[in-house]
Amino acid sequence: MGRETAGGGLADGTAGGTAGGGASPARPVSVAGKVMAILNAFAQGGVRLSLSEICRRSGLPLATGHRLVGELAEGGFLERVPDGTYRIGTRLWRIGSQAPAVMGLRELALPHMEDLYEATHDNVQLGVLRDGHALIVERLRGRRSVPVVTQVGGLLPLHTTGVGQVLLAYAPPEVRERVLAGELPRHAVRTITDPDELRRCVERVRRDGYALTRDEMTLGASSAGVPVRDGAGEVVAALSLVSGTRGADLRRLLPPLTTAARALSRDVAAHWHGHSDMFSAGRNTGA
Repeated sequence: MGRETAGGGLADGTAGGTAGGGASPARPVSVAGKVMAILNAFAQGGVRLSLSEICRRSGLPLATGHRLVGELAEGGFLERVPDGTYRIGTRLWRIGSQAPAVMGLRELALPHMEDLYEATHDNVQLGVLRDGHALIVERLRGRRSVPVVTQVGGLLPLHTTGVGQVLLAYAPPEVRERVLAGELPRHAVRTITDPDELRRCVERVRRDGYALTRDEMTLGASSAGVPVRDGAGEVVAALSLVSGTRGADLRRLLPPLTTAARALSRDVAAHWHGHSDMFSAGRNTGA
């Protein structure tokens, strides 16, 4: 049975997270600022964006956005798809994937993720906390696994996924409170949208050491997530399995998932030179 890595769809998520909202951003002045604003439009969520959406998110006039987006597409930093929308290009992905913290963690994680896939034949994903979201840094997907749509480099909401709930549970207190005080968009029928219920969920994850979700991000997809720790015991990432909801016994996934996370944690403690705040402004706290 085959599986994919580092390029296609992923996990119990959407195509890269939740879209940003609210007031229009301040209009960037310099050329570099305009280019960064265009690229940052994709960080707000959404694998594919129309030109008008890119301009709205970046605060650029349509004519300026059209010119710069075209140049970025010619250079391979963005890619225009047949329906006229744009997505991050492979050239930008290759550059970003060379970030030492991400690359080192992915290299350590892949052997354990491959063993976990062979043991379960379910989707496997690795995420880190980034700007109030779960940033997916690696995933494995089997051809016969439940269909998934999130990509490596995509952002998932913290309140809807196994990997996200683990990261939220062990996030710095100010990050947790900001998420609990903010909007909790509904993505599927069982999405937790009540802050008090989410707080109880987070407390349960910290008590039990794992998260279980069912039809919370995508109808028909369930997940189990556990923390990955460094040598100091701080949570630096979350490892999860995503399975089909129908007939799924998520607790059967916990033994192989926990075994893989502990083995990866040992490797992180021995060989990884990063630390928990390399991905986020805050510092994760251990249980």
